[in-house]
Amino acid sequence: MRILVTNDDGIYSPGIAALAKVAKNFGEVRVVAPDVEQSSMGHAVTHSRPLAYKKSPIEFPDIEAHRVNGTPADCVAMGMHLWKNVDVVLSGINMGPNLGNSMWHSGTLAAAKQAVLFGVKGIALSTPVGKDEPDFEHLETYVSKTLELLLKNNELALYNVNFPPDPTDIAWTRQSVRLYDGTIVPGTDPLGRKHYWFTVTPLDPAEEGTDRWAIENNMVSITPLRLDLTDEKILNEKSHF
Repeated sequence: MRILVTNDDGIYSPGIAALAKVAKNFGEVRVVAPDVEQSSMGHAVTHSRPLAYKKSPIEFPDIEAHRVNGTPADCVAMGMHLWKNVDVVLSGINMGPNLGNSMWHSGTLAAAKQAVLFGVKGIALSTPVGKDEPDFEHLETYVSKTLELLLKNNELALYNVNFPPDPTDIAWTRQSVRLYDGTIVPGTDPLGRKHYWFTVTPLDPAEEGTDRWAIENNMVSITPLRLDLTDEKILNEKSHF
């Protein structure tokens, strides 16, 4: 199995090193990641300038690794162009969760979506981050269990996976969809100039069976997704007029 590993945190992220390490147990791995952090980049692609594909400045033991001066989606496009017959794209492990509404702007998930657009299975993997860096070594067992579950066939599919800091089980979930939880927080810099932070506000406990609910209950959340965004309910209602 040929496994392309990427992320949106950049080539230096400990999360991509942890994912590549586990992925080696399932096949031949190559890393292609952004040269700088591209968090919340969504599914942006670069079309107004050329892309550079260079050897990684850090070593991934026994893995060929490169960096790209572009977005996560760019990295998948470049990686699959230069390394033929990729079987699956793994994106992550992201430093921060990608749950509920955050899927819409996630660069981590966008990389997995780009794989599916090219006809290859895509899996996005994320974990919350607090004051300290996530304990990726502690997560390794459940990362391996999750990949074993999702890589056992060659179906074309898109999965969004989130790991709690201390997993106890794995749950199949649906996306937690609520009103957008983003907010603008104004402030001033040391010189008194106005600036603004785009951030999130805490939400109430999630509905049972959703991705947020699984993480709140220390379970790995696996949410199967699809590229078709059509609202079938509204379409069926309108088609009768």
